Amino acid sequence: MRHALALVFTLLTVHSALADTKPNFIVVFCDDLGYADIGPFGSKTHDTPVLDRMAREGMRLTDFYSTCSVCTPSRSSLMTGCYPRRVNMHVDEKNLCVLFPAARKGLNPSEVTVAEVLKTRGYATMAIGKWHLGDHPDFMPTNQGFDHYFGIPYSNDMNRKNVPLPLVRDLKVLASGIQKDTTIT
Repeated sequence: MRHALALVFTLLTVHSALADTKPNFIVVFCDDLGYADIGPFGSKTHDTPVLDRMAREGMRLTDFYSTCSVCTPSRSSLMTGCYPRRVNMHVDEKNLCVLFPAARKGLNPSEVTVAEVLKTRGYATMAIGKWHLGDHPDFMPTNQGFDHYFGIPYSNDMNRKNVPLPLVRDLKVLASGIQKDTTIT
């Protein structure tokens, strides 16, 4: 995985050197999304015109591997280029490692993230959406190499309790009373 990230960033660096400009790019990472669930990958069921256009005008990565079937470990792999076990974000019998609110665990700030690598190349970085790599300040995106963050620090759909779901900008909670009953009836 680390070698794949190194190759991608090397290619981006070579491309940028040839073009005299750094390419802009957006990484879209979704939980529970099947390969052909969106238009660029063949969906006939869901219209995704903006994603279709981005794919036509940009680059589609079509050969990839998810390191885990749940969000926290797979997100840690995307951010670090490491297997989840290497960064202590793995699934095992004693520790599911899908982080719940107020978990004392998170992606260790000493791990090098893709955002930190991009910053050394002069990129501005932002994470938008569900983070799910730890909700304490040390683990949040702005302390993991991202210049800005807007989103929710975790999901509230992994257990059957009403969990407050804060909306966060950088490290500031904008709204904290968001709750959703996730009980299936």
